[in-house]
Amino acid sequence: MSTANPTGTTRAALPTVVVTGVGLALPGVSEPGDLLGPIPGEGGFDPATGLTGREMRHKDRASRLALRAAEPALRDAGLIDDVSRFLGKADATAVVVSSNLGSLGTVCEFTDAIARSGVSGLSPLGLPQTSSNVIAGWVAIRYALRGPNLTVCNGATSGLDALYWARNLIAAERAETAVVIGVEPSDEAVTKFLGEQSTDVAVALVLESEAAAAARGIRPRATVSGYARAEDLPSAVTAAGAGAVGPVGLWLTDQHAERPADVPAEARRIHLEAHLGPLSGALGVLQGAAALAHLDGGGEGSVLATAGGPGRDAAAALLLTGRP
Repeated sequence: MSTANPTGTTRAALPTVVVTGVGLALPGVSEPGDLLGPIPGEGGFDPATGLTGREMRHKDRASRLALRAAEPALRDAGLIDDVSRFLGKADATAVVVSSNLGSLGTVCEFTDAIARSGVSGLSPLGLPQTSSNVIAGWVAIRYALRGPNLTVCNGATSGLDALYWARNLIAAERAETAVVIGVEPSDEAVTKFLGEQSTDVAVALVLESEAAAAARGIRPRATVSGYARAEDLPSAVTAAGAGAVGPVGLWLTDQHAERPADVPAEARRIHLEAHLGPLSGALGVLQGAAALAHLDGGGEGSVLATAGGPGRDAAAALLLTGRP
């Protein structure tokens, strides 16, 4: 299929990008549906037991969390078998991570070690953990994924931006599939930086081209229908196409954000950080998981996820719509 562009030439239509899997590693939250109501606060992922084991050795906390979220997401999408071997096209599978604070604790540890003992006091095994991209690297190594590999550290909009870049990789045919992970660890350095106690959080979504999902016989759960980043929230929401694909039924946002004109007054509104505390780079991907739960449950309308806005350098908006 091709479409005409303003110059009169033709170009191939961009592939439709869908979501096929979701995984969580979040204390007090057992499944994505828990994000749509009062947070249970019990059950879910237990960092005390879930971040241990031989396969977790020599990895930073954020990477261990990311691996615990990636596995159920890949299984949900039908991309790993009973022994966690990857079943998809490894060369065409990307890993995109969103984390603003994932390597902060390790960087602080190494800085303290240099202050005490100089560079001779550093561990060569731990040095790679100071890189923000080590999380994406460990996920790729675990499943032998050889597609594009990148990390987004972009402040408040980081999680939504990561979903956008994963969508772009697929639309540009750089990849058929992308594992998108939002992760932030809870440790002493992060708590000092934020000025409050945070929660360990990792969430993963699997994005694919609609054609790739159909070839595997997998039912798409949602379509990535629009995205925009702008100086202010109303501009981002309009540019994302919120008013063009039908009414918004669920708005995932900041509690202080003013409702844009493109969001109906009757749309349900959920502020995840009000229940879970600071989520930073994991927020946008966790919003995607909540959107999937809404659509899976037959919720009405599309889902709009927004982040950033007043007091931040930009605002972003992502639109997810259900599948027939």
